[in-house]
Amino acid sequence: MKGLIPAAGLGTRLRPLTYTLPKPLLCVANKPIIQYAIEDLRNAGISQVGIIVSDFVKAALEKEALEVEGVQISYITQKEQLGIAHAVKQASDWLAGEDFCLYLSDNLFEEGVTQYVQSFLQNDVDGVIALVQVPNPKEFGVAVLDSAGKVQKILEKPQNPPSNLAVAGVYCFKNKILGVIENLNPSARGEYEITDAISGLMKIGTIRGLEVQGWWKDTGRHDDLLDANRLLLERIEPINKGSIENTRLVGRVRIEAGAVVKNSTIIGPALIGAGAYLENVYVGPFTSIGEGAVLKSVELEFSVIQDEAKLEDIPVRLQECLIGRKAIVRGSSKVPRVHRLVLSDASVVELG
Repeated sequence: MKGLIPAAGLGTRLRPLTYTLPKPLLCVANKPIIQYAIEDLRNAGISQVGIIVSDFVKAALEKEALEVEGVQISYITQKEQLGIAHAVKQASDWLAGEDFCLYLSDNLFEEGVTQYVQSFLQNDVDGVIALVQVPNPKEFGVAVLDSAGKVQKILEKPQNPPSNLAVAGVYCFKNKILGVIENLNPSARGEYEITDAISGLMKIGTIRGLEVQGWWKDTGRHDDLLDANRLLLERIEPINKGSIENTRLVGRVRIEAGAVVKNSTIIGPALIGAGAYLENVYVGPFTSIGEGAVLKSVELEFSVIQDEAKLEDIPVRLQECLIGRKAIVRGSSKVPRVHRLVLSDASVVELG
């Protein structure tokens, strides 16, 4: 069984962060989002993973030298982004007749995807899909199950949802779904919908729905990234591999090798990346600081600071901030009491 990760989208809801860095490489808890997906597939026993990419995403992933131990990664180009089913179609040659687990690159699952893969392999079904109860089913693909967990109906963003079970971002399929996709027509929004492909597969086979265990997060918006960071930091174990001086650590704080922290207070859960430098800093809960970042005379909490960002002399506390790679934020004394910032890579902001 192979793994397939669609990752060619533009990530427009995460702009400006995604103008310079594709969404799969945005970090939460100091790790690219797509790496969690690859690791989950590996942990489910899948060693070959195909990533469906645009030219922009492929170049970024290759520059990043993305690697996961125990996984052979292949890139499959999708020239036009015409929906998830269209992305799967581009991988038909690479799949070479094998069954596969489709994992959307911007989804995170607390318990991974092993239960879906095992259910697919151990039962006589043509597909297994992950489902989660949501308060706003109109915004999702929605499934209806019978008492045995078999999918009876699936609809894409229905105006009158027949259930509150939304389709989450993991699907296991027999290869025969490719024949269904080959004959799909585009939806009203001009895309080839995976829900339409599932409906077609249901006519010739059986699809089972499994509810997600633990939390599930779609990281499609700025607030979602912050919340995903919070959820992942809840799991970290405290450890100090760096160097600290006149610094107070409270709760679960992880400081990676090469990091230097001076005259600061860090309240966990918090993560300080390798090679980061912090001086006269307050770091509040649910904050991750990327590798090589530099923070001096700053207070912040519930934020994501990515690699090599630089924050200096800011006289107000920052909260709910997303600061891209190599972005620079400098302060002065004439600013409001609270700022919330979303900056793309290599941005420069002068507060004053």
